Amino acid sequence: MSEKIVIVDDEPITKMDLQELLEEAGYNVVGQASDGFEAIDVCQEQRPDLVIMDIKMPVLDGLKASKKIMYDKIAGGILLLTAFYDEAFVKKAREIGALGYLVKPLDEKSFIPTVEMCLSRAEKIQSLEKQVQEVSQKLEDRKIIDIAKGLLMKERDLDEQEAYKLLRKMSMDGRKSISEVARTIAIVYE
Repeated sequence: MSEKIVIVDDEPITKMDLQELLEEAGYNVVGQASDGFEAIDVCQEQRPDLVIMDIKMPVLDGLKASKKIMYDKIAGGILLLTAFYDEAFVKKAREIGALGYLVKPLDEKSFIPTVEMCLSRAEKIQSLEKQVQEVSQKLEDRKIIDIAKGLLMKERDLDEQEAYKLLRKMSMDGRKSISEVARTIAIVYE
């Protein structure tokens, strides 16, 4: 497995145990941290697929660090760990977009399948975000092409089809995408 995982916990023994479980299951542990600020730094550096993070830590707790990591999109997802069940923590975990929540002590029978599910969900989320970004870009391109067509129609007294043909010709002649040509026209003609 090539998935990169970061472990964040203020207890060295817990980090060691988690790393051993993960590596035995074939995962690549690329970093560790002992508090939220270190977690953010490690994630900026490693861009892991999953962060396994304790909630209760000194300096910056796991929930706040998770919020920053998810906001900056520097990890695929977060699996939160805690020593006890707390409805308020679960609610906050949901709000920040954590992929999972486990109560310690952990056992391999539930931990590894949870990690697998979190990684799968993170991959799906990233795929959907990429699709949304591509659709948004296409819509943006479509808008700028329509603006450029309108400007060409007005400037050169063309109908819509002629303006579009001119855009396509400029695009092919200049070896640029039609949206690049449209952006230039929008700037030049306005």
